[in-house]
Amino acid sequence: MGRSRELERLHQQLQRNNEVVIAAVEGMGGVGKTELAIQHSLLHLQLHTYPGGICWLRAREEDIGLQIIQFARTDLGLQPPEDLELPERVRWCWQHWQHKGDTLVVVDDVKDYSLIKPLLPPQPSQFKVLITTRLKLDLAGSLFLEVLQEDDALLLLTQLVGEQKVTQESIKAKELVQRLGYLPLALQLVGRYVKKRKISLTEMLRRLEEKGLRHPSLEVKENDPTWTLDIKRGVAAAFELSWSELSESAQQLGCLLSLFALAGIPWLLVERAAADLDAEELEDARVELENLHLLTGEDTYVLHQLIREFLRDKQKNLASGDEHKSSFCQAMVEVAKEIPQTPNLNEITALTPAIPHLAEVAQNLIDAVSDENLPWVFTGLGRFYSGQGLYALAKPWLEQCVSVVQSRLGEEHPDVATSYNNLASLYKSQGRYTEAEPLYKKALELRQRLLGDEHPSVATSYNNLASLYKSQGRYTEAEPFYKKALELRQRLLGDEHPDVASSYNNLAYLYKSQGRYSEAEPLYKKASELFQRLLGEEHPDVATSYNNLAGLYESQGRYTEAEPLIKKALELRQRLLGEEHPSVATSYNDLALLYESQGRYTEAEPLCKKALELQQRLLGEEHPDVATSYNNLALLYESQGRYTEAEPLYKKALELQQRLLGEEHPDVATSYNNLALLYESQGRYTEAEPLYKKALELQQRLLGEEHPDVATSYNNLALLYESQGRYTEAEPLYKKALELQQRLLGEEHPDVATSYNNLALLYESQGRYTEAEPLYKKALELQQRLLGEEHPDVATSYNNLALLYESQGRYTEAEPLYKKALELQQRLLGEEHPDVATSYNNLALLYESQGRFTEAEPLLLKALEIAEHSLEENHPHTISIRKSLKSLHDNR
Repeated sequence: MGRSRELERLHQQLQRNNEVVIAAVEGMGGVGKTELAIQHSLLHLQLHTYPGGICWLRAREEDIGLQIIQFARTDLGLQPPEDLELPERVRWCWQHWQHKGDTLVVVDDVKDYSLIKPLLPPQPSQFKVLITTRLKLDLAGSLFLEVLQEDDALLLLTQLVGEQKVTQESIKAKELVQRLGYLPLALQLVGRYVKKRKISLTEMLRRLEEKGLRHPSLEVKENDPTWTLDIKRGVAAAFELSWSELSESAQQLGCLLSLFALAGIPWLLVERAAADLDAEELEDARVELENLHLLTGEDTYVLHQLIREFLRDKQKNLASGDEHKSSFCQAMVEVAKEIPQTPNLNEITALTPAIPHLAEVAQNLIDAVSDENLPWVFTGLGRFYSGQGLYALAKPWLEQCVSVVQSRLGEEHPDVATSYNNLASLYKSQGRYTEAEPLYKKALELRQRLLGDEHPSVATSYNNLASLYKSQGRYTEAEPFYKKALELRQRLLGDEHPDVASSYNNLAYLYKSQGRYSEAEPLYKKASELFQRLLGEEHPDVATSYNNLAGLYESQGRYTEAEPLIKKALELRQRLLGEEHPSVATSYNDLALLYESQGRYTEAEPLCKKALELQQRLLGEEHPDVATSYNNLALLYESQGRYTEAEPLYKKALELQQRLLGEEHPDVATSYNNLALLYESQGRYTEAEPLYKKALELQQRLLGEEHPDVATSYNNLALLYESQGRYTEAEPLYKKALELQQRLLGEEHPDVATSYNNLALLYESQGRYTEAEPLYKKALELQQRLLGEEHPDVATSYNNLALLYESQGRYTEAEPLYKKALELQQRLLGEEHPDVATSYNNLALLYESQGRFTEAEPLLLKALEIAEHSLEENHPHTISIRKSLKSLHDNR
């Protein structure tokens, strides 16, 4: 069944001319070697391929020399001389073979080729020799017989139990043939059992799971009067024949291998698990297993499912069984400890073959892992998956870690606190903040109780909890924890310690998020100086500190100070980590975003692309960082008006995040907002609105109502309504956003200034100028106070206030503001920035309103030149300026 290809190959090998052809069918016990030889013999008996006849010899049961002589006497009527030795008498038989023409000699189940070789027909002759054996022979005519393909195995099962049963239980049928490893012997035995017992395939599977190889269905009863199959041994008995031929060292290795998962076994892992054995002895044992087809592969080896089960049963009865388990588990723990927090693609590729075996320890051998190594098994698996952004796959391992560590070590143990922390960090990465918080708190309380308040692990817990609160926008709750962590580290570790520098960075990042830039800057600088002093200039943490400070400067519009720091970070990472590292991709993105903020789009684009390609190469396509890079590149295209290029990237980012992070994640909400903003820019309001609403609802559900991102979503939806003239719907949303930001961020925050501007713009659109003006002024004053005079947002506020004055006909008040905005943007952003084009356009339109056409025209021409250079031809701003210029010419 399912062996037509093998039968044809065997026939071809046996039909070579002018020599004694020796073909061997090799394979593990139960794979159907003898059956293949029988089928070949029967087929070619009918086809008269062998006019000289077929001689069948059983090598395992008795001496084949005696069988040949007996065959010659009884079937050929020959009388070999009695005075010759056995080999000479056999040779005499071959020489006096009466039937002419090709003759097939089958030597079935050879266990030692050296014993039969002297008795085979001499060359040249009419004989074709077919050997079946469990041995791995170095014969040119060897045919390795593998287990059946799934379709063939199902076909065999169908013949045995009936088509109706297989059709009715199609899924269970597949599970059953897989459970039996597609082994013909096992399928025949189990099929017969199912048919005779009239049981379902589901029940058969249950019984096999309960008893395994010891189940009666896999055995042959010697005295069964109803037995009709040409099978003499059950599955375990067939394997036992091979087992008995192994040396003790090969048996020991087989038992060790049975502890590995049912997956490819890298030989390097075996060497680690058997580190106390001589390498050559280990190789010798492996070769023994290979020679009997108990083990197959090269560099990575495979045990058949039922052989593994057989060896596991043997392993349980070995005196050294516990020692095997301990060695195997220790080797896997060492692998777990080598798994980095964020593995790159090369590391993932190298580690992937070990992961099923580490999972095997976690699921079935955890009792053999020492107490001190207990968390590592699960932590390693968690890191492997979460480091790739595969949080859903990491979750069950980290959850199991908590329960197993608690069960083994008791609740009052530091490793339980660590397990809480790890699981909480995973939940935080998934945006499941309400589940993360109680775990972080439990970890903190447990550490305080066990280790006392004065311990570095307590400081770590303070930091973790603070980081969670920051992610939730709970800044006032985060700050005291960050400060406590910093003070505790200073007290325990001294001021000169890298963990203290990390705490400076954490606190600075919080202040930056709150718009407290003057407080953040000295902390970022202290962290950078401390890292340089402790770790030296050539260290990745120093590069990170450069990036942090650059990010602060960028938020303040201090682009000329930010750029050299980002470049230093990039160069340092390239030098220390090499070009092929995720941190280098991060630096490319950082520099690209800086250039994008400055309108340096042609410089930003190749960096965005390099970052994306590097992440795809290092992390694989399925990684959250790749989604971020899609978003970055899409944002760049959107800024240039390249909407058709931006849209598929935004969609790819969204789909990737949904697939990796699940629908319920803050990053998914951000991607909804990004796509909605794109649609709004294109005037596709009906497509934008449901996305804005989905983003808002998702953030409210995940982050709670009291979060800055919720305020941002209110603003986004309000802007959409304003663009559609739905002012009564926009106003309450703008107000909610403003009130929420004031409550969460305090009055002194740049986002509050943005909300003042938004509300003022709405009032201006409605002609409510007296309400708009104080808001514009508040926004401007707040930005000047927080960001300083030299910031692009200040220029935007000058433009906003000037537009208001122009709308009211207050031209003499508007002009100096337009000019200040233009000069500030030229100074900060350079002449070739789209915002500069906007300011030229604004000033030109003011002049046109006053009839100052000769002053307006060169400004519009400049605006158009910049827009056409920095933006796409069909960008809305470019089109708007072109229309303004045409209107000016028409009016003149």
